[in-house]
Amino acid sequence: MPHHRGEAAWASILGPGPSYPRLEEDITADVVIVGAGFAGLSAARRVVQLRPGARVVVLEAGAIAEAAAGRNSGFMIDLPHELTSHDYAGAGDDQAQIAMNRHAIAFARDAVAEYAIAADFFDPAGKVNGAVSAAADAQNQSYARHLDALGEPFETLDAPAMEEMTGSRYYRSGLYTPGTVMLQPAGYVRGFAAGLSGKAVLHEHSPVLTIKRMGHVWRVQVPKGCVAAPEVILATNGHLESFGLARGRLMHVFLYAALSPVLPKGALSGAPRWGITPSDPMGTSLRRIDGPQGGDRILTRTVASLRSGLQVSERDLRRATAVQQSKFDARFPDFAGLAPEYTWAGHLCLSRNGASVTGQVDEGLYSACVQNGLGTVRGTLTGIAAAEMACGVDTALTRHFATERTPPRLPPQPFRDAVGNAVIRWKERRAALE
Repeated sequence: MPHHRGEAAWASILGPGPSYPRLEEDITADVVIVGAGFAGLSAARRVVQLRPGARVVVLEAGAIAEAAAGRNSGFMIDLPHELTSHDYAGAGDDQAQIAMNRHAIAFARDAVAEYAIAADFFDPAGKVNGAVSAAADAQNQSYARHLDALGEPFETLDAPAMEEMTGSRYYRSGLYTPGTVMLQPAGYVRGFAAGLSGKAVLHEHSPVLTIKRMGHVWRVQVPKGCVAAPEVILATNGHLESFGLARGRLMHVFLYAALSPVLPKGALSGAPRWGITPSDPMGTSLRRIDGPQGGDRILTRTVASLRSGLQVSERDLRRATAVQQSKFDARFPDFAGLAPEYTWAGHLCLSRNGASVTGQVDEGLYSACVQNGLGTVRGTLTGIAAAEMACGVDTALTRHFATERTPPRLPPQPFRDAVGNAVIRWKERRAALE
């Protein structure tokens, strides 16, 4: 079962949201979707679009916006953002990936309009790759040349421009790109679920225990009920392995984040909202949010752990929090020692070859999983594609995922985690200033 460490701060700073009942009876449906994150909700919306009148049931193991979908940094990125690259440049057809990413963002934008989701929760503000060292600045320059070759717009920022934006003198340079949408993840996901609830049936706190084929339908069992349906979409990201699929092929990485208390009014100069990803993928992401998003706060996201058991410890969280404090203090010395109000870990799932697991995995059973660390945009994409496959619709998106390679097997345990974490620590030390 999903096990989360730390409070889901994005939801907490907004206060209580809508709730949905547990499933406590036996029902039938046309399509069952397991998971109510970016992939699951997008899949449900796409099924409703393609099959009006279909009975769609969405099952969430916990509370909506308090699992992985509410534990990310909220960057919905349109450009190549390959985490295993030294400068984010992709290794494949970047133009095709950009087109798909923008398809996901357009789908999300349409949902925001249709479901009257607050504009503050879906802000097309763009983002900045921040650089501190000369090597990081060179990585930004390399990425800028790559974007220039793709015909993509960008703006270079010098140190004074970075200080004007962030209120911090820490950064040497930045590379601004305009296509990223900055989400308040919990606000967006809650609004999406609320808008969808008039067209689909949502159940929280209804973890799926078993899925069994019985004749022409699947029986999806939860603790106190069951759904029988001919088609099931698993939108569970790395927990695909918990259902017996892709075992030994998925890397379960946890990233850690800290969110400051509300800053004193006027204490920090700079723009009221901004988002920075590090020029080195193993560096520190930073965001500033404002009142409508949950108060004037700074989010710091850094430190990664490979945990194939799908859980992190309190020790993991304490270590990450100490590192985050040092990163925050270095960037904002006037606030040095200001302890975060919230700290948490978020689960992401990667494959060695960067492929997802999206498509039909058995008769009437589909997967929309393995987002490779980009759950906001790729989760949206896999959810759309799995829904289109389940509805028998042929699109450029379904053809893309149908031709993706299978994730290769990983080394066995305990070698996998031992070596994987050693590599992560080495990369983090190399990117220390970033």
